[in-house]
Amino acid sequence: MEAAVVRPTIRVAGLCGSLRRASYNRGLLRAATEICKDSIGGMTIDYVDISAIPFINTDLEVDGTYPPVVEAFRQKILEADSVLFASPEYNYSVTPPLKNAIDWASRAPNVWADKPAAIISAGAGFGGGRAQYHLRQIGVYLDLHFINKPEFFLNAFQPPQKFDSDGNLINPEAKERIKEVLLALQAFTLRLKHGKC
Repeated sequence: MEAAVVRPTIRVAGLCGSLRRASYNRGLLRAATEICKDSIGGMTIDYVDISAIPFINTDLEVDGTYPPVVEAFRQKILEADSVLFASPEYNYSVTPPLKNAIDWASRAPNVWADKPAAIISAGAGFGGGRAQYHLRQIGVYLDLHFINKPEFFLNAFQPPQKFDSDGNLINPEAKERIKEVLLALQAFTLRLKHGKC
């Protein structure tokens, strides 16, 4: 009888670029978390709240240390095996809270370096696509390794209804597409961990 193959648990840091209570992008992260629990073994998503992080200001760096809330955030990114970003598009780019968090975590030592990552987004029009492309550009400098496919953009306002009034994703097709992103992130993370790229 063959022994069952046990996959190592991949810890994913989930970051939302919107601070709105009923954010659709936060809803995408909740859906991704549930999908991992229900149907993807060996992978968990931990939501990392960025709302309390102060605006980046090097005057807040004292003797090589950062404010406690920033240190705690940086540690969560450092401990994660990979990162899942969910963010709307503001003025063709990433949101200010997300960019702020990214910049803090990029301060020496850069805790983003060599992390596998994926992006999901919801919004109007292109569904956050231009913000995703900007995030990929930022990732090049930070040594973040984004999966290339599948991409996930969701027009939140086209019928059929995608979210309920609390921002929860209710569209089965969108959930299936998120699952495909998560499986690709899982596979890529395992490849990077074991040096098989």
